[in-house]
Amino acid sequence: MPVRKQTKPIAKLPLDTVILGDCVAVLEQLPAASVDVVFADPPYNLQLQQALYRPDSSRVAAVTDAWDQFEDFAAYDAFTRAWLQGCRRVLKDTGTLWVIGSYHNIYRVGALLQDLQYWILNDVVWVKANPMPNFRGVRFTNAHETLVWAQKTKGARHTFNHQALKALNDDLQMRSDWR
Repeated sequence: MPVRKQTKPIAKLPLDTVILGDCVAVLEQLPAASVDVVFADPPYNLQLQQALYRPDSSRVAAVTDAWDQFEDFAAYDAFTRAWLQGCRRVLKDTGTLWVIGSYHNIYRVGALLQDLQYWILNDVVWVKANPMPNFRGVRFTNAHETLVWAQKTKGARHTFNHQALKALNDDLQMRSDWR
């Protein structure tokens, strides 16, 4: 799949291409009402205050990159609102948005989705087969991530391939807990 860095407005969306760049800036370059579905894996705003260590004293390779650093919740919310507004602008009226996150951010994202008039269709719990343990032993191991599936326009005819999903799931209706 080709990758290209985006620096100017896009008149026609390329098919099967990853566009590299700051999401808010790139969304501004896309034509309005041109996208059927967005899948977003935003920063989780982990808020790590100190290094993490395993019981054997080895250091955990945690996310400490600048893209996951926010001064406070207000800054995270402002960033999240900006990209959600950008997604809303580029989504077709029948378009949907998937956002994946953890307990660090998904509830804030969900509230902002509702504030911005998205209609939440489902939440899906993606159960991790091999989750990272809670090394400090002070809370449960976080063994899942949550996906929120929302549509731009409440009541619009979004795409949902019920029969195809059943075929992939031993002819059973797909559930909202994925393994």
